[in-house]
Amino acid sequence: MQDSPPAGTRSTCALPRRGLLLAALAAPALARAQGAFPDRPLRLVIPWPPGGTNDIIGRLVTEGMAARLGQPIVIENRGGAGGMLGAEVVAKAAPDGYTLLLGGSGSLTITSLVQARVPYDVATAFAPIGMMAQGPNVITVHPSVPATNLKELQAVAKAAKPPMSYASPGVGSTGHAAGAMITQALGVEMDHVPYRGTGPALNDVIAGRVPVFTNALAPLQPHIQSGALRALAIAGRRRSQAMPELPTTAEQGFPQIEASTWFALLAPGGTPPERIARLHAVLNEVLAEPEVRRRLLDGGAEVEPSESPEAFARYFAEDRARWAPVVRAAGMRAE
Repeated sequence: MQDSPPAGTRSTCALPRRGLLLAALAAPALARAQGAFPDRPLRLVIPWPPGGTNDIIGRLVTEGMAARLGQPIVIENRGGAGGMLGAEVVAKAAPDGYTLLLGGSGSLTITSLVQARVPYDVATAFAPIGMMAQGPNVITVHPSVPATNLKELQAVAKAAKPPMSYASPGVGSTGHAAGAMITQALGVEMDHVPYRGTGPALNDVIAGRVPVFTNALAPLQPHIQSGALRALAIAGRRRSQAMPELPTTAEQGFPQIEASTWFALLAPGGTPPERIARLHAVLNEVLAEPEVRRRLLDGGAEVEPSESPEAFARYFAEDRARWAPVVRAAGMRAE
């Protein structure tokens, strides 16, 4: 017959067992609580001053993301150096998914190629999350230019003495690179005339002082509709929803001219893949909303979500590879 345990032994042994059992049952819940993302506010760095297209898109999209994530997303505008200052803040932030960047073709691709000193490696400093939208660029001329399409512009430019000129919002801007891409694709010579922003450049083109200007469609569209400018082509992959009658550069025989302005969401390099996936899924949910699509289109941007973070990463790399030889050939450099 088995001896009974001494008095007090039963309670001494049973309590630890019950404690272990309770701990085992609580462990998954505790792990879930500790691993919840996000469990505090996030930060979106917009590398441009308030009020511009980047700012409008960033605030609109992150408003919807914050509602789905259950945490506020605090906007921080860090303009300067063509977007490089804001990008540097994110590149050096903790890779935990709580600091995000509204990146774009200008602030990431073009800036990284034309700036003499970039304080991060654009290929590794960021973890791509997904595309938000594309702002189709349109190639325009002053109505005095006898051209209604790219082939006619090519003929006019080849015969021009002295060379024709094209305006841009500034040295190293997307408009500067787009103008260089057009001259290279058409095989013509054009002089670059930089301005301090889209507004001053647009004013001089409308006044007839500079004949050619390529920029985002939104600020140019009213002047195209009024006849102050003539649109020749959409410099993108597909026709614009805002001007569906205007052919693309590819349709006119120049597929190498692609100068859409894109806007996307990125995190610091090394951010855990599961957090990138979570942010990508929520971003695409917001972009699927008809009201968000309408408001973005009103602002001159067309929604273009990425199928996955990996798909956007490929596009990001391809975009930089497409612009690199253009920038080199044009000798674009910003000190």
